Amino acid sequence: MADNEENNESEETSEIATSPDAAEQAPGAQFALQRIYLKDSSFESPRSPVVFQGNWEPKIHFDIKTRSSKVQDDIYEVVLVLTAEAKLDDQSAFLVEVHQAGIFSCKDFDEAQMEQVLSTVCPNILFPYAREAIDSLVIKGSFPALMLAPINFDALYAQQKQAQAEQAATGENGADAAADEAASATTQ
Repeated sequence: MADNEENNESEETSEIATSPDAAEQAPGAQFALQRIYLKDSSFESPRSPVVFQGNWEPKIHFDIKTRSSKVQDDIYEVVLVLTAEAKLDDQSAFLVEVHQAGIFSCKDFDEAQMEQVLSTVCPNILFPYAREAIDSLVIKGSFPALMLAPINFDALYAQQKQAQAEQAATGENGADAAADEAASATTQ
């Protein structure tokens, strides 16, 4: 059996050796995650402990923003800012904000591709970490878990691009409100 395993290993090695070398192929865009970290977080419960005495039927307002900056050649920091506020009777029960950040290596992307990667791919990677941080802070504040639904960053990016195109076509500022509205959600 050991001889058979050795034969399989040598066959795999020969298959790898005969495949084209990655360096000989046409160079392409490269993307890598270098680090994920919590940049900032905040939790406020201005009406504690009174807020715990009533029925818990809040209106939740959720806001999402992203920003990116170039750290050095081909290295970018992307920050995903999630803010959630729970209101009871138009008064804040809690306000939580998390700035989840990551450092990404992005090489050989054209400008449009780079914008899309920084606006969609990176936030998709950061979102589960930010969602967990928000949920943890809310639970530590003695409130029921706040399970945020997944976000389609590709759709948000498309809406933002469409709003920018409409604004450019009409020259009105109303598209900013539409883009902001697309990035915010209110649930009951």
